[in-house]
Amino acid sequence: MKSETVEIETQDGVADAYLSRPDDGERHPAVLLLMDAFGLRPQIERMADRIAAEGFTVLAPNLFYRAGRTPLPEMPDISDPEQRAPFMAKVMPLMQALTPERMAADGAAYLDFLEQVGDGPVAITGYCMGGRAGWRIAAAHPDRVAALGAFHAGGMVTEEADSPHRSAGELKARVVLVHADNDHSMTPEQIATIERALEEADVQYRSELFEGAAHGYTMADTPMYDEAAAERHFKELFALLESTIAA
Repeated sequence: MKSETVEIETQDGVADAYLSRPDDGERHPAVLLLMDAFGLRPQIERMADRIAAEGFTVLAPNLFYRAGRTPLPEMPDISDPEQRAPFMAKVMPLMQALTPERMAADGAAYLDFLEQVGDGPVAITGYCMGGRAGWRIAAAHPDRVAALGAFHAGGMVTEEADSPHRSAGELKARVVLVHADNDHSMTPEQIATIERALEEADVQYRSELFEGAAHGYTMADTPMYDEAAAERHFKELFALLESTIAA
């Protein structure tokens, strides 16, 4: 495998990112991996490497680049409530700054970069807030995104006018949603709402609930990690990639 840190010029600055791909000198189908709220870190890099090992070019950008380079903020021991609370207080404004307009603009920069190093159209895989960001990018650039996998994604259904589910009609990507059980950021009622929005928009999708898995089940560096659910997620993801960008 060949991996490196790269810099991507965006409308608002320069985003640092992790790029991983097979070290064979060939071009490969491109995947945009969007981090969770804990940031671009070794766990995200390991996930990018695993996807790349299957024959893909994978870009994992620091979505918080406007506030600084990775790591920002540095991830504490989130199993300790006394460390987790102040960390989340720092992260929340960074998440809120990722407006639909900014994600559309950033997404264009990420997709442009991937076109230079890989083959399109692109597939997106996103985790927690990255699932929401991936939906925003796929809706803003429908002709450039062939697949969207969103795993334990939160905030997909809200009362706001710009709630992600309201833009389902803008999607052309094949969508896979894999939810965590007992996830306050994606309740059964919200799951039903987003499924209905996708059906009404005639989007090809599949929605599944991993029973017993906690929000964050894919992340091996957190207490929420569930190895069995994480492995099922990779199976779902690779099936999506093989049926779309690798077909």
